[in-house]
Amino acid sequence: MKGRILVTGATGTVGSTVVHVLEDETATVRIASRRPEEAKDAFSADVESVAFSVTEPETWGQTLDGVDAIFLMLPPGTGVDPIREFVDAAARVGVEHVTFLSILGAETVPVLPHRRIERHLAAAAVEFTFLRAAYFAQNLLDIHRPEIVERDEIFVPAGDGAMGIIDARDVGQVAATALVEPEHRNRAYTLTGPESVSFHELARVASDVLERQVRYADPSVVQFARRMYARGIAPGLIAFMIAEYTVTRLGWASRTSDTVQNILGREPSTLRKFLEDHRVDLQAE
Repeated sequence: MKGRILVTGATGTVGSTVVHVLEDETATVRIASRRPEEAKDAFSADVESVAFSVTEPETWGQTLDGVDAIFLMLPPGTGVDPIREFVDAAARVGVEHVTFLSILGAETVPVLPHRRIERHLAAAAVEFTFLRAAYFAQNLLDIHRPEIVERDEIFVPAGDGAMGIIDARDVGQVAATALVEPEHRNRAYTLTGPESVSFHELARVASDVLERQVRYADPSVVQFARRMYARGIAPGLIAFMIAEYTVTRLGWASRTSDTVQNILGREPSTLRKFLEDHRVDLQAE
């Protein structure tokens, strides 16, 4: 499509890829951030940048002005109501399409915030695309990096369960495609990597790629919560991770799909390829 595409979370793991891919398209890209000048520095001069917070309705007018489509995500710690109200505001000013970053299995859990937002979008006066993405490989570079680098361990309470771990860059490319190709409207996609991987196997691959022994600790939920809290992780995020790893431990997150290949025309990145790309990032400083 031509027009103006708004990208929320533009400096984040997925949003940054969405922007970079869209920069090569004919659409005008607008990034929304609490610190717009800092955010704009990460992208080309052609990208528009506006001050925005989904919890501050006074910022919505300039953010939505002239926008045709939106990449929307649920910011950590944000409730459902502000997102729903923002969607309604977008529909009122003529936004045509919203691509929403959801999570794997959202359709099976009615009380999940992501599913509640999906239902609202489906009933709103906009077209939608739901991207139900699996566990991001980037979590190994972010929330779990300290244990990998400092203790040579993967510290998650996932038992023997497996996940269709996906590179968030693949998710961002799918999102950008959905925003510019109309055949993806009013569709819900399950996005995973090419294989379902247990954390035992993840530790073996990490050991091979990093050339040092990395073990899978498999702590109890209580041990995990205590470690994360001691590191200063917000209780809400700890609770979300516990829920995610509980789903994995129960075997409910092991599915894979061929959606990435079907949309992008190539295989999604493997776990090994991701770790090879980020080997330096997982070495001790």
